[in-house]
Amino acid sequence: MADHIAGFVGIGVILLLIAFRFPVGLALGGVALGGLFWLLGVTPTLGLLGSVPYSFSARWELSAIPMFLLMGTIAYYSGMTTSLYHAARMWLGFLPGGLAVASNFACAGFAAASGSSLATTVAMGRISIPEMLESGYDKGLATGVVASAGNLGSLIPPSVLMILYAVFAEQSVSQLFIAGILPGILTAVIYAAMIIARCKLNPALAPPIDQQVTWDDRLRVLAAIWPLPVLILAVIGGIYGGVVTPTEAGAFGAVLAFLIALLQGRMSWAILKRSAAEAIDSTATIFFVAIGAVLLTRFMAISGMPDYLVGLLGDWAVSPYFLVVGSAAVFLVLGMFLDPIGLMLLTLPIFLPLYDALDLHPIWIGILVVKYVEIGLMTPPVGLNVYAVKSIVGDDVPLGAIFRGVGWFLGCEVIIVGLLIVFPQIILFLPGLMR
Repeated sequence: MADHIAGFVGIGVILLLIAFRFPVGLALGGVALGGLFWLLGVTPTLGLLGSVPYSFSARWELSAIPMFLLMGTIAYYSGMTTSLYHAARMWLGFLPGGLAVASNFACAGFAAASGSSLATTVAMGRISIPEMLESGYDKGLATGVVASAGNLGSLIPPSVLMILYAVFAEQSVSQLFIAGILPGILTAVIYAAMIIARCKLNPALAPPIDQQVTWDDRLRVLAAIWPLPVLILAVIGGIYGGVVTPTEAGAFGAVLAFLIALLQGRMSWAILKRSAAEAIDSTATIFFVAIGAVLLTRFMAISGMPDYLVGLLGDWAVSPYFLVVGSAAVFLVLGMFLDPIGLMLLTLPIFLPLYDALDLHPIWIGILVVKYVEIGLMTPPVGLNVYAVKSIVGDDVPLGAIFRGVGWFLGCEVIIVGLLIVFPQIILFLPGLMR
């Protein structure tokens, strides 16, 4: 059997194992080791098994992951997210679908302090969904907006997915972070426009809320949310200004979140311990999957499968746009079954050589890949954000209603991704200013 055929067989076995709910990290690593044994023999494979996990985990850039996760967990457990939602409610509640619009932008705000889509979805969902349902909002709209806007946790920096992409693609984490800002804002604005338009045309979706809010109230509530904007501006401003590296920014953000919570009297030993434990648990899960993906990358490279695909591309004279759209289809299909980190780390070893062969801008591709992975979090049958929302609402909202609500936001994503593909400068403008 030709070596590159072994690569294709390996991918097929991985997908089969995952379909049977085999842990993604074990599926990636186990198949990679089996393939390496087949191609290289026992001794070289054991050598790779002894060196690759350490050499990957010891990368300095990856230390930003637990730091950003810790920053987000401290921000959540110290109550910073609650005040953010209430402020958005006061300022935006008068709009058609105002609570949904407020939830959308509150998700965007917390995304800048979280780094995780699931964390953003759960944090904001616990606060906003019960209030929308009590106010008579359509169940699909109330749950769909949180399941969809929670995805901004991966797009608006800091982002765990961006760090992993940067490591695998050998790109600047700083440039990827900054590149995600405008697409993140664009996504939130288009989501909000869709919500307002739907609720304007069909007021029954979102009955007007009875709130008497003065300008004094609006200004007063801004004083309560100062911690999160300060935290966000300090981290992003430090990266953009070159004052701190992304790794240093993660540690700086975690310490700053701790000090702000301490200053507000919201920090306790129990909160710190709970925040640290959740960050450690999430970090361990990410690294376990990532090490399996690194081993898979070695297997793919040795099998020659990526080079074989590049040769096919050369024979077919495929255009860059064809590859971008074609890979989007692959991400969306696999995203129906895989978790976001597993999806990205499974596909990068295959697609990165293809993107390089057609000389596509790696920062542009990185944001598109994160966007594709985000959309996978919304699609059935295994849209993880949808199931995260389902865990919040319990039996009050059927799963089908949540997916129907998310469908409107998936329609928006078609527009957003189209704009990002046709106008790459939406992604590349801010990174270009850093040079």
